Amino acid sequence: MGWNTYNHFGCDISENTILGAANAIIDNKLDKLGYEYVLIDDCWQAPSRDAATGAPVADPNKFPNGMKDLSDKIHDLGLKFGLYSNAGTYTCGGRFGSLGYEEIDAQTYAEWGVDYLKYDNCYNEGLSGTPKISYDRFANMSRALNATGRPILYSMCNWGEDGPWNFASNIANSWRISGDIMDNFGRYDDRCPCTSMLDCKLPGYHCAMARIIDFAAPVGQKAGPGRWNDLDMLEVGNGGMTFDEYVTHFTMWSILKSPLILGNDITNMSNDTLTIITNKAIIDISQDPNGSPANRMWKRAVDGGELSLWAGSLVNNQFIIALLNTAPSEQTVDVEFSDAFFDQGTAYQAQPYTLYNLWETDDDGNWGKSIGTVQGTLRDVKIRAHQTKLWKAIPAPSSKVTVKDKL
Repeated sequence: MGWNTYNHFGCDISENTILGAANAIIDNKLDKLGYEYVLIDDCWQAPSRDAATGAPVADPNKFPNGMKDLSDKIHDLGLKFGLYSNAGTYTCGGRFGSLGYEEIDAQTYAEWGVDYLKYDNCYNEGLSGTPKISYDRFANMSRALNATGRPILYSMCNWGEDGPWNFASNIANSWRISGDIMDNFGRYDDRCPCTSMLDCKLPGYHCAMARIIDFAAPVGQKAGPGRWNDLDMLEVGNGGMTFDEYVTHFTMWSILKSPLILGNDITNMSNDTLTIITNKAIIDISQDPNGSPANRMWKRAVDGGELSLWAGSLVNNQFIIALLNTAPSEQTVDVEFSDAFFDQGTAYQAQPYTLYNLWETDDDGNWGKSIGTVQGTLRDVKIRAHQTKLWKAIPAPSSKVTVKDKL
């Protein structure tokens, strides 16, 4: 969990941008919820490497005090510091890349106190096309980071090219599963042309949020504790989606166990944005030690969109059930426990559960309002256009059914 410069600021970054965001994390108490990484994306680099050593150099105009000084200041706030580089000759923004410079770059990052490296895929000299070729290129940086002796989270960003979910867990902590996200709910864009990532030859960019959810559905089986499918950075608060759409964004990234990396201007947030990104009940689902992404149990076409049911397991024999509506109109549906607990078998399908609506607060103001004990079917659930509802389900001791509140 953390914050990254790119979605909001792009290349328009500086030392002040980074320190302002770091202080905003503290001021808004986001660190108390788990947001700990302050990540500088592309365009931090000077025009060229150190002429004598080949080491990476920060842009002296944007970062006049250097990266070690900035890293120290972020660490002094109790936060962690991350940088970006690229497994190619140039970064996507045209700065120098790390291809062929993995060892000196990794060592320099360690000396600067880097805790996280996002490693991109542009200008890769054609070193892709099979899983083995991509694996070898990204493994070079993995080995170099490990050789420094400093724990550095390795976020592999090859856009789902060559199926990283099949090999990246051996060399990285997370791996991107699609082209770059855009701040839009479901718009089709030819720059993100694939209908599935499983055999995608051009991951592209400008991928709508709902499309990335579709891409992620089949590959959840490849993730788990310490190894995460990365659905790209969050767009919550950047203005391209409605409140319900951003709730869907945050909810689905959480239940699919994607890293929660904020991409908005956290020095200037609306109450709606703060409400979404500080929902502790949802964050707890994201960070659940079980580490298992939710599975899509069914998908149905409705009124120009789709309804889908998702379910997942938590620690301590608890579960989550999510209902997602990508259609442009409100829908009413029964949620059958035979579907939600399909993986657990008939005994789990038949027993009662106490359900908690994780986007409602209880009488004490805590996220997760009980809607009572339900057995068999959660009936007549109304779900607005582009909304997601999420319930935590805890096995109940009796079979009494008492749905107390509006669903």
